[in-house]
Amino acid sequence: MKTLKNTVLCLCLLVAGAALFTGCQTAEGFGEDMENAGEALQDQVN
Repeated sequence: MKTLKNTVLCLCLLVAGAALFTGCQTAEGFGEDMENAGEALQDQVN
């Protein structure tokens, strides 16, 4: 079960990283992307 959580967490980080580098055009967009990535990680942990 622990390895499944780690795998899901790593996949989420990769997807969030890809979205960050491809989606943000401005500093405001970067902040929004970081916030969304943080919320996604919190959802996965809980």
